[in-house]
Amino acid sequence: MNASRALGSIGLLLALAGCGTTPSTITQGPTTARPQVQAVQASGNGAIYQAAAYRPLFEDRRARQVGDMLTIVINEKTQAGKAASSNASKTSAVDSSISAVAGLPLKTLQGLGVNAEASNTYDDKSAVNSSNTFSGSVTVTVIDVLPNGNLVVAGEKQIALDKGTEYVRLSGVVQPDTIQAGNTVSSSKVADARLEYRTSAKFDKAEMMSWLARFFLSFIPL
Repeated sequence: MNASRALGSIGLLLALAGCGTTPSTITQGPTTARPQVQAVQASGNGAIYQAAAYRPLFEDRRARQVGDMLTIVINEKTQAGKAASSNASKTSAVDSSISAVAGLPLKTLQGLGVNAEASNTYDDKSAVNSSNTFSGSVTVTVIDVLPNGNLVVAGEKQIALDKGTEYVRLSGVVQPDTIQAGNTVSSSKVADARLEYRTSAKFDKAEMMSWLARFFLSFIPL
């Protein structure tokens, strides 16, 4: 009975391993928001102009309300380098001798000398270089408007290619003054930006499913 349960548990784990997985995310908050319903104000007079329904003829179409969309132009390039080195040395010496012995039994040790030397040397050098480039675009949605007018935005793009799905996610805060023509913003102008590109392809899934290997290796001797 126990053997059948164990086989059933292993089969369930293998079935879960074969299912599709969604990569974890570093972005914050929801990735979309619906526009807020505007309260309808009753007309106060019989005039043609009503302030509640007024929209400028040449209105700027920049995003400014919850539910509005804008495009983030991704152009990220990072490069970092680090070099470090350290060294140390230590030398010690011991020189001792027995010049005179008062007792007769130890007379043979008179004139015996001991010499010892030790030397330790440590030398370490390391160098690390990293370079990354990420370009593209993703359309995000305004999910909140801060009291100072800044826009909290977030969005996700999914692209299915063959047997895997690519995820492009972004969240951050945009200042309305940085919105350019075409309702676009450079990713370098996004504050508290959390930008990621991940995939659910098999080679990425192998890393996320490594817990299964650790489970078997925990009780199988090598």
